[in-house]
Amino acid sequence: MRRSFFLILLCSALLSCNSADDQVRVALSKTYSTYEAWLKKADPGIVIVNMYGLRPDSAAKLLETCSGLLLTGGEDVNPASYGKENELSKCEEIDHYRDTLEFRLIDRAKLLGMPVFGICRGEQILNVAMGGSLLTDIPTDAGTAVIHRSAQSSNGCPHPVNIEKNSVVYKLTGITRDTVNSYHHQAIDRVAPGFRVTARSDNGVAESLERINPEGASFMMALQWHPEKSTQKAALSVPFADYFVKHIRDYNRKLNKK
Repeated sequence: MRRSFFLILLCSALLSCNSADDQVRVALSKTYSTYEAWLKKADPGIVIVNMYGLRPDSAAKLLETCSGLLLTGGEDVNPASYGKENELSKCEEIDHYRDTLEFRLIDRAKLLGMPVFGICRGEQILNVAMGGSLLTDIPTDAGTAVIHRSAQSSNGCPHPVNIEKNSVVYKLTGITRDTVNSYHHQAIDRVAPGFRVTARSDNGVAESLERINPEGASFMMALQWHPEKSTQKAALSVPFADYFVKHIRDYNRKLNKK
């Protein structure tokens, strides 16, 4: 019965995805209305494909009908996946299925050369999938000089961020220092090979992840703050949706030319 349910779900998604040749489909590792609204504000014609709930192999196959992958926020990434099994006690909720699903999706997106954008947990799991590791608990590992998550609010914790001038983040925003809304207790530790951190909080915690040499490589980028939240100022929100959608559209055009 469970197997039949997943097959029906996959078939339904495939049928809806193929209903119009001009549709541009974007896979969300786990969808929420705020992420959908953020993307659709940049391009109302985008079709959202929710991967959560599918078997990882089925989701990877369905990803081939899409033109972009958005890794959304959520639970902690299992530290066993980056060599810190002994720090499990510092973690909070872990979704083992979601870890497996997202690692599978990232692997397939990498093989396809598909644009990938990560937000919050999305930045963290992208870094791990590409060979990096995480701080399992910021207050313990990096101190409390900057508060990255407040128990009083689930909508974001404002704090300053410093942006490198030689970065995509600066190119899109023209900002070197401003306030972002984040909500996390984990962050990048060892940066994945081929990537660099281009924005940090005042206590050195990574706030953005970019490729070192993006030319000729598939688009992969991530932010630790939440550009999809209504509380995040437009200058540090809208340009990233627009930029991601541009890469999605470019990828889709290349697919249609084949």
